[in-house]
Amino acid sequence: MTTYRVTHRTTYTYADDVTTSFGRAHLLPRTQPDQRCAAAEVTLEPGADDLREHTDAFGNRSTYFCVRAPHRELTVLARSTVTVDRGAAPAALRPWEEVRDSVPVEARPYRLPSPRLPSQPEVAAYAASSFTPGRPLGEAAGDLCRRIHADFDYVSGSTTVRSTVTDLLAGGEGVCQDFAHLAVAGLRSRGIPARYVSGYLETLPPPGKPKLRGVDASHAWFSVWTGDGAWLDLDPTNDRVVDEQFVVLAHGRDYGDVPPLKGVIFTDSAESVMTVSVDMERLPEG
Repeated sequence: MTTYRVTHRTTYTYADDVTTSFGRAHLLPRTQPDQRCAAAEVTLEPGADDLREHTDAFGNRSTYFCVRAPHRELTVLARSTVTVDRGAAPAALRPWEEVRDSVPVEARPYRLPSPRLPSQPEVAAYAASSFTPGRPLGEAAGDLCRRIHADFDYVSGSTTVRSTVTDLLAGGEGVCQDFAHLAVAGLRSRGIPARYVSGYLETLPPPGKPKLRGVDASHAWFSVWTGDGAWLDLDPTNDRVVDEQFVVLAHGRDYGDVPPLKGVIFTDSAESVMTVSVDMERLPEG
């Protein structure tokens, strides 16, 4: 069991006044069986004229804000205290075909195409070799995770939030969002429910070196329905099972359901700069 104090700071700087900013954020951790959020808040500078939280259709905590004071810099600060207690990952030993053929109602939306992940034959072809007849689902999903990690290079800035899975397949490089999307789309091509998950991954310094501030990462991975009432979370960027170094913010059909921040601004500014920093501070037990 690990408890973190998480601080996520996003700052937008504009070349001219912004008269109004409207935004929607998924920056507050979920409470779920393997994760408990003790405290969480979103604050803004300048202060928000309207700030509200609600639970979205996927069970995530979503924050709406509106800032009407003219500004050339907007800072969105999310702070939370969250305890992670994952234990052993689900084994997912049933054959993948058996899971495909017995999906319960609550998991079915996650095996359908979604706005950013339509059905594509090239994705189905890529995933097919991991799903040999009778293979246990956990083994097949793990193989898909390993192949994505091996086949594609992580290159920061090589893609954008608008990039597609076919861009990744053609270019051979991407970031965590792209790798998670490919895994989700590949599983769905075999009829298996899969979710896109956004959150954080704690980074650890080299031995003997202090941990630097702001270097922890917003991250994305995928979650696959095991057929036994559970979801198995895997990280293709790092080829690992999701454990207590990960904090879940939100999950949905694809990135479009759970972006950390999105919004609309009213301004004549032709330029803007966004900076992001994340800190995950481990708190002492007890």
